[in-house]
Amino acid sequence: MVNDKSSHLAWLSLLSQHRSIAVIRASSLVLGSQMAQAVAQGGISVIEITWNSSQAPELISQLRSELPTCIIGTGTILNREQLQQAIAAGAQFLFTPHVDRTLIEAAVAKDVPIIPGALSPTEIITAWQAGASCVKVFPIQAVGGASYIKALQGPLGSIPLIPTGGVTLNNAQEFIKAGAIAVGLAGDLFPKALIADGDWEAITQRAKSLRQSTKIV
Repeated sequence: MVNDKSSHLAWLSLLSQHRSIAVIRASSLVLGSQMAQAVAQGGISVIEITWNSSQAPELISQLRSELPTCIIGTGTILNREQLQQAIAAGAQFLFTPHVDRTLIEAAVAKDVPIIPGALSPTEIITAWQAGASCVKVFPIQAVGGASYIKALQGPLGSIPLIPTGGVTLNNAQEFIKAGAIAVGLAGDLFPKALIADGDWEAITQRAKSLRQSTKIV
């Protein structure tokens, strides 16, 4: 399948510009909004709200209004019901932790970019051929980090990859240089201590550092 729908091309263009995705898993609606506002202040424009966050649909809808210049999507989508609810809430892109053709086809039918999680070359190719907008490689650190992304470029260089699961502020640039179209960060962008202290300025500074390090050099 040729992945050439307008939403897919716009999504890839967006990733090529921004290179980093903030992944938010929040225990409350207020906390999720604060986390998103902090990284947006730091220049991160692509924000994923995990579906297992508290009040995820409401948070997605709220952030679409609060942060009109950002792209707000969701992740950890496991089934078709969740996918439909996420789209109804206003999610502008969808991440899944696995490859499920029915979910990919449902998202494609709605013209919403979907990024399935895969690890092996077979899984990556299967997701891409099913119509994925790009493919999340997860958990990347468990299989060699940036060196694994680089090794995939030979046979799979035409498939845009987003590594997650072990990406940090310190190694994010390595993944971009290895060929990733973008990276996704959760824990290292939102350290528990900073969240507990409500130190949003420190998180904004981390977002700025990430944005700077993942620019094409």
